[in-house]
Amino acid sequence: MAKKILNVGMVGYGFMGRTHSNAFLQAPRYFDLPYQPVLKAICARSAERVKGFAENWGYQTIETDWRKLIERKDIDLIDIASPNNTHAEIAIAAAQAGKMVMCEKPLGRTAAEARTMVAAVESAGVPNMVWYNYRRVPAVTLIKKLLDEGRFGRIFHYRSKFLQDWTISSDLPQGGEALWRLDVDVAGSGVTGDLLAHNIDMAMWLNGPITEVVATTETFIKERKHNLTGKVEPVGIDDASIFICRFANGSLATFEATRYARGHKALFTLEVNGEHASAKWDLHDLHRLEFFDHRDESQLRGWKSIHITDSDHPYMKHWWVPGLQIGYEHTFVHQVADFVESLAAGKSCSPTFADGLATDCVTDAVLRSAKTRQWEKVLLG
Repeated sequence: MAKKILNVGMVGYGFMGRTHSNAFLQAPRYFDLPYQPVLKAICARSAERVKGFAENWGYQTIETDWRKLIERKDIDLIDIASPNNTHAEIAIAAAQAGKMVMCEKPLGRTAAEARTMVAAVESAGVPNMVWYNYRRVPAVTLIKKLLDEGRFGRIFHYRSKFLQDWTISSDLPQGGEALWRLDVDVAGSGVTGDLLAHNIDMAMWLNGPITEVVATTETFIKERKHNLTGKVEPVGIDDASIFICRFANGSLATFEATRYARGHKALFTLEVNGEHASAKWDLHDLHRLEFFDHRDESQLRGWKSIHITDSDHPYMKHWWVPGLQIGYEHTFVHQVADFVESLAAGKSCSPTFADGLATDCVTDAVLRSAKTRQWEKVLLG
């Protein structure tokens, strides 16, 4: 029986453009999907460079204007893998044109911007998803399963961090194609929206809503040369962000992100402490889950290091034989597979734009608290 075709039109050909393209190509090769994703068109401003990207990844056509991409009748899904300041305009236009929309994180530069995107997809009734890919790490998905089963009991603590070191040099400029994450007008914020957004999304997926926060941020290098103007300009992003918070379930949490932790390239960790059990996970060892259950027999009680590679672990039956692990790129493949399967079932697939908005509401509260230096409520309305 022939599968339905899902024609994908992607905007952006950077790092995320590659991860998404690979995911659309690989998902139907490892998962029995009801739709066959087709890389129909890739869009970016440079015709010469986008042509090379299209040839490498197998896109059938190219566009240099995202508006023309959205107008095309042969495109079913618009995937936004371009800088943060483009997300809202493209997503809203795509939804109004009746296209399905997938968008890189964070959804908006602010919660207000994200709300307009949520309103657009919900008004149009189009399937939508935000690329918070770390939810699809099998070890993390297993933590979610154990939490939902009540294995932890009441949750008391959650802690998470995301550490990098790539912006320490004061000679590093800001802005432009490669360094737009350092330009506040394009990025919206610094590590709060770029790194902590991952931690926050995962935390609320695992542990429920965050209700209030108190935070501090720091911009260590106050001025940098701007690649577009050639002038030394103030830096508007946060280089480091730390906050504590309360969840709706009564648990407490600490979060930290920085790009000034020398020696760390992408140290993303989490720990959950409950009444009966605790769990730890580390992106650097992403296939491994550390788990402690106090109900184990006392002489054998202790932390277990579980290698998440068996066929009864989340997603793993689709890959290799037990003992052989998977990596970062597979999380995007899992997200495509889940989206397509939900599409066929007529169900939404998280994280939806509404979920992305919830994360943006928390990052807004964090940045607001850093300015007021007091507890701030997470404003969801």
